[in-house]
Amino acid sequence: MLLNIHPETPDPKRMRKVVDTLRSGGLIIYPTDTVYSIGCDLLNVKAVARVAQIKGLKPEKANFSLICHDLSHISEYARIETPVYKLMKRHLPGPFTFILNGSSNLPKLFKSKKKEVGIRVPDNLIARGLVEMLGNPLIATSVHDEDEVIEYTTDPELIYEKYKDQVDIVINGGFGNNEASTIINVTSGEPVLERQGIGVLE
Repeated sequence: MLLNIHPETPDPKRMRKVVDTLRSGGLIIYPTDTVYSIGCDLLNVKAVARVAQIKGLKPEKANFSLICHDLSHISEYARIETPVYKLMKRHLPGPFTFILNGSSNLPKLFKSKKKEVGIRVPDNLIARGLVEMLGNPLIATSVHDEDEVIEYTTDPELIYEKYKDQVDIVINGGFGNNEASTIINVTSGEPVLERQGIGVLE
């Protein structure tokens, strides 16, 4: 279903409907402060495998990011040194993905040889509100477009037409951006720019 949720004043009833779907292992497409993402409850292994299948990947090979509600939520799933914490505090919520060393709380699926995890705290009330209500991070993987000119589909109605048979809910939270987040790798303690996106690191 296509569910309209206002980006600035998300209706709690509609948000709960999405959270109930996530709790029962459902897949959703939701807005962030960058592009629309396909996601599910991080702790539902079957749902994560379904997201990987949509992307044509093996779950253990998929580089999914986690959407967290705030910085304290991140520390459950990743190890953050003080200088990195300060850097993240200055830039989050915002259009950044920080690659961090994962903690022992990460689900097995994420414990690849690298033990690294991409973490996002998007500046989007719908995405963060869902995570807060759910109590677990959401998986995030961008909705790409087959078009060679446009990399990301920004119109939720077009996204719904394409994915309605593969996911349970597509949230219409307005048009998305067509540029992804900026990826900063901080696993060594020093910030290394891996991809320049919307976010500009100060």
